[in-house]
Amino acid sequence: MNRRNSCFVLAIAATLAAVLAAGCAGIPTAPDGNSTPEPPEDAITLPEPREKGNVSVEEALWGRRSVRVYADVPFALADAGQVLWAAQGITDDRGYRTAPSAGGLYPLEVYLVAGGVMGLEPGVYHYRPGEHLLVRVGAGDRRAVLQAAAVNQTSVGDAPATIVIAAIPERTTAKYGERGTRYVYMEAGHAAENVYLQAEALDHATVVIGAFDEDRVRETLALPENTTPLYLMPVGRPVPGGD
Repeated sequence: MNRRNSCFVLAIAATLAAVLAAGCAGIPTAPDGNSTPEPPEDAITLPEPREKGNVSVEEALWGRRSVRVYADVPFALADAGQVLWAAQGITDDRGYRTAPSAGGLYPLEVYLVAGGVMGLEPGVYHYRPGEHLLVRVGAGDRRAVLQAAAVNQTSVGDAPATIVIAAIPERTTAKYGERGTRYVYMEAGHAAENVYLQAEALDHATVVIGAFDEDRVRETLALPENTTPLYLMPVGRPVPGGD
């Protein structure tokens, strides 16, 4: 092999090495910010999410309403897991989720504030999409405290559980700069609508709560300093004729 051909082969090898180091083309690798440690031994494995239901997307869209009054009925653990999966569940071997994410960076973190969930001790739980499980980060029924942080909106205290959508914005802004903040908010909206439609399909309902004291919510959920709460979504069975 002459010198020119040798240089050409070396150049191709270097290019291939760079491509492999960056990840396969078109298949994004999991971002470092989403790497998670091994779950603790007391983590709660949720029932497998269902891929098919009895309500079509169109029917869920027709029936979806914001509901603030809930029946005094506990929330089934399987239903809680289904709603959490709808918000951020894994739907692909490559780690893609139920809601689109700019750059596949997935800045959202989802929590469950449980007070009336069957088979689940009252407390605050962090949802781990990769394993579809819950890790308890706070013990005891925090619904009243969360209600106080949400300008005393009673739906938060009355619902058997509240889904909290939070975000670590740096996962997205590290790549997209200031524009990434907009992408994080857009993604939270995608996840929230998934919660609405999944709740409707399960004969439950929810409402978006945006009026809350961010610092008090962060304290109630023991959120890390880099995590920002964006949505509170109490979920429960609607009372006939309620709003």
